[in-house]
Parts: sequence; C-alpha cells; structure tokens
Amino acid sequence: MDGTDLGGRTAVVTGASRGLGREIATRLASSGARVVAVARDAAGLSDAVSGLDGDVSALPVDLADVDGIADAVAGVGDVDVLVNAAAVMSARRSKTLEISLDSWRSVRAIDLDAPFALISAFVPGMVERRWGRVVNVTACLGRMSGPGTAGGLAPYRVAKAGLNAMTRNLAHELGMGRRGVLVDATCPGHCRTDMGGPDAPRSVEEGADTAVWLACRGGSLSDPPPTGRLWEDRVEVPW
Repeated sequence: MDGTDLGGRTAVVTGASRGLGREIATRLASSGARVVAVARDAAGLSDAVSGLDGDVSALPVDLADVDGIADAVAGVGDVDVLVNAAAVMSARRSKTLEISLDSWRSVRAIDLDAPFALISAFVPGMVERRWGRVVNVTACLGRMSGPGTAGGLAPYRVAKAGLNAMTRNLAHELGMGRRGVLVDATCPGHCRTDMGGPDAPRSVEEGADTAVWLACRGGSLSDPPPTGRLWEDRVEVPW
C-alpha cells in the first residue's frame, strides 16, 4: 500500500454496490478501515456488502437527491477517508446541442454535485483532526489534455472535468497537504464494470488499485506527499 494501514479509521465509499466502488470498499476494509458503503440500491448494496470481510456497513443514499445528502449521512460520525466512486454515464448521443437540461442536471448531480456535498459534510472534520484522504474517481474523458477534448458525452465529460478542477482547487485551499488532508483524483481507465462493459481492457482490480493506494498513503504535516494531482496507475498524469 506504500503508506499506512487504516486501523481505527472510517472510510466512506460511494458507488459501493458494484464495480469499482465495491472493490475499493473491499480493499479498504482489508486494510483495517471501518467502511461505510454508500449506494442508491438498498437491496443491491446489502447483497454486495454481506459477503465482505471486515467492518463494512451499508448506507443506502440516493446521491441524485443532492439536497438530502447531508441529512442522509449525518449519523456516520467522523470520517477519515472519502472515496467518491459513484458515477453515471450520459447517453451516447449526448452532444451539448442535443440533450435536455434535465439530462444534463441528472448526470451532474451524481458525478459532480454529490461529491461536493459529501466533501462539505466530511472534510471540515478531517481538517479539524489534521488527517484525511479524499479520493475522487474521475475519468480520462474529463482530462483537458486528453480524450476529454474530443466532443460528445457532454454531461459526463464536463462533470468529470469539473470534478478534476474541484480536486485541484480544494487541495490548494487545504495547503497541499499541510493541513493533514490529501485530496487527489484518479482515472481508473476503461474497466470491465456495468458502465465499461464486458469487453473493456482493464479489470476492476486494476481500476481500483490507485484509489486504494491514495487512500492509504502516509505523510506528515511538514512533509506531505504530492497531492492535488490526477493519477493513473499510481503515476501522475496531466489534467
């Protein structure tokens, strides 16, 4: 893990009923964390966490209801690690001039607004306790220097670009790790999930690895590790 085990820490992982979120939750629990697994589908989430080892609890939350997120997570308590892994993809023919405002908002709510609401709920406590890890699972389609500039899938690309920007901005606001909180983003790549499809080139384990690594990194206030970055396979990539 190149850092610290998470014994005694609490981690919240969204999108944890399947795919990358479930794999990240599984591995954080294996690292000793108490994991609160968040997803909209209560039955699916319960099934997903029932077979996991470690201290994992299910918390059904509809992340599309952004205004209700703060109340929904109020009982979680102090959180040390937040992994924003939940996401929805826009329809294939979702070019900017061809989609409705409702479609735009529905993608933005989960892919960008929900991470903001969860950061607002949990990160002030991390700052107060001088230790925290925020990992935003974004996408290479949101990179301004890569495939995200090719057009199409407008709500998804733009929301992920916004999540990248929020990562960088928050990291600077928190002193780039000197207040004890590391804030980073990771591109998992095209993985074999429900979103990526069965023919995607990368496994779920490969896609989740960097998020887990970021969540488990050590570091000190006086000498924090690099943060406020976009990572792919544990290597920094351009925004």
